Amino acid sequence: MEILLLIQTILLGIVEGLTEFLPISSTGHLILVGDFLYFNDEKAKVFTVVIQVGAIFAVCWEYRQKISSVLRGLVKGEKAAQKFTINLIIAFMPLASLGLLFGKNIKAVLFSPVPVALAFIIGAFVIIWAEKREHKIRIFNVEDLTPFDALKLGFAQAFALIPGTSRSGATIIGGLLFGLSRKAATEFSFFLAIPTLFIASVYDLYKHREILDWASDAPYFLAGMAAAFFSAMLAIKVLLRYISNHNFIIFAWYRIAFGLIVLATAGAVDWTD
Repeated sequence: MEILLLIQTILLGIVEGLTEFLPISSTGHLILVGDFLYFNDEKAKVFTVVIQVGAIFAVCWEYRQKISSVLRGLVKGEKAAQKFTINLIIAFMPLASLGLLFGKNIKAVLFSPVPVALAFIIGAFVIIWAEKREHKIRIFNVEDLTPFDALKLGFAQAFALIPGTSRSGATIIGGLLFGLSRKAATEFSFFLAIPTLFIASVYDLYKHREILDWASDAPYFLAGMAAAFFSAMLAIKVLLRYISNHNFIIFAWYRIAFGLIVLATAGAVDWTD
């Protein structure tokens, strides 16, 4: 096992876990940190998708009681569990459909530091604008979502196809605009991450199976997923505690600062070298 490669995978796993559920774009951070660590070849791109499974397990563990309740409800034919599951499926479909149609072109054009930095900054101003608006809350719990609400949140999540936008950020801010409470919008973004990230990871593994050496690559993938799991657990707990008394504007300022640093160094640093 190569120690340097192991360190790279663990660092990226930590970055994935800390950023996946915050409105600051995990993909954007992974692209930039991967370039910085010279970990940006085709296999590395597969790795940055697959380690999301670690973050998924963190959500599943944090909400294990809710997930168990839904699964038991599905077996018993409970309408509440069926409604919750249908809403997740509906919300997942826009990103899945648009990703299949345009994902390859998006990766070819936008998966580079400058477009990511611009998306960071533009997304920050969207967050500020959304937070400055008057919030008229009509949905306080994820159980109260209608299928139409779920569809709107699904289209909001689809903006995350643009790297640097943030999947969780797009879903949460979309939720605030559509009348969800901060808690409901944040928790739905967590639950929606489960099918979204899991299916994306499996699909990427299958699509790139020929470039992977399962025997030698597996330890690094597992190390990255473990790092993502523990750092995501921390991020989820901190975010849930934070949103009880704060808005998301601090994340907007972070996005602006991060994006400006990348743009300012674009001429001096060859990010894709």
